[in-house]
Amino acid sequence: MSGCCPPARPSEPGDPARTAVTGRGQDAGPLIVLPGGTFRMGTDDQDGFPDDREGPVREVTVAPFAIDAHCVSNTRFAEFVDATGYRTEAERFGWSYVFARFLPGELRRDSPRPEGTPWWCGVRDACWRRPEGPGSDLDARWDHPVVHVSWHDAAAYCAWAGRRLPTEAEWEYAARGGLDQARYPWGDELTPDGEHRCNIWQGRFPVHNTADDGYVGTAPVDAFPPNGCGLHNTSGNVWEWCADWFDAAEANRATRGGSYLCHDSYCNRYRVAARTANTPDSSSGNTGFRCAADV
Repeated sequence: MSGCCPPARPSEPGDPARTAVTGRGQDAGPLIVLPGGTFRMGTDDQDGFPDDREGPVREVTVAPFAIDAHCVSNTRFAEFVDATGYRTEAERFGWSYVFARFLPGELRRDSPRPEGTPWWCGVRDACWRRPEGPGSDLDARWDHPVVHVSWHDAAAYCAWAGRRLPTEAEWEYAARGGLDQARYPWGDELTPDGEHRCNIWQGRFPVHNTADDGYVGTAPVDAFPPNGCGLHNTSGNVWEWCADWFDAAEANRATRGGSYLCHDSYCNRYRVAARTANTPDSSSGNTGFRCAADV
């Protein structure tokens, strides 16, 4: 996987038991009902990543379903935690991955970094409540996507809300917004008429982000215009967990959409057909999720 994609959590002895979720909540997030149908999934684009198995282009049929207009926000996730007492895996492990340039000097120096990706730091006490670890909070970010959630955390939230994670096919069908084989949810041009349509890295990764699109880290869940299906931010902002295993090995769960760290020179996985993966207990400051439901 590319280094601007979140690293996998290394296995640790005595991994903490997952929190059981009891009760059923009422998620007020807006669901969009889609009719389903047959569409052309994947890409044969030579700018893609063959190892990610983006292609070949194939016809896929999805049944009618509903999906969140945008990612689950910090506000919505806080309601779940308040109702259930749930503790995320990052909280129970005691750390999560944070982009190094978001950290104060001492914390950046003292946090271990995965080999080969020095822009990621394993930060103690980083979690959904404290996205950059000690001293950080959610002030001014309650309407941003919740991050530092693992696949297991996302699935627990969905179970509480009476929903589920979307399959990769459902996610791509919805993310395409009715466009056939377009590179992005709005068409083939990244910035039509010079207008930014998503939150990705602007400048030279990983040393300088000009923030020309308006954001350095996460953006509000409803930032930028929706696509043709009414979904916000299916390119950039945060990676989104999907229900599927990434491949037959069943070691990693698929994520879609790219994040605010993606840049064309390094990781153009904000294309609508792009995919990557991570272990289901991994978490980072650029991974979140949206819910789906049967209809």
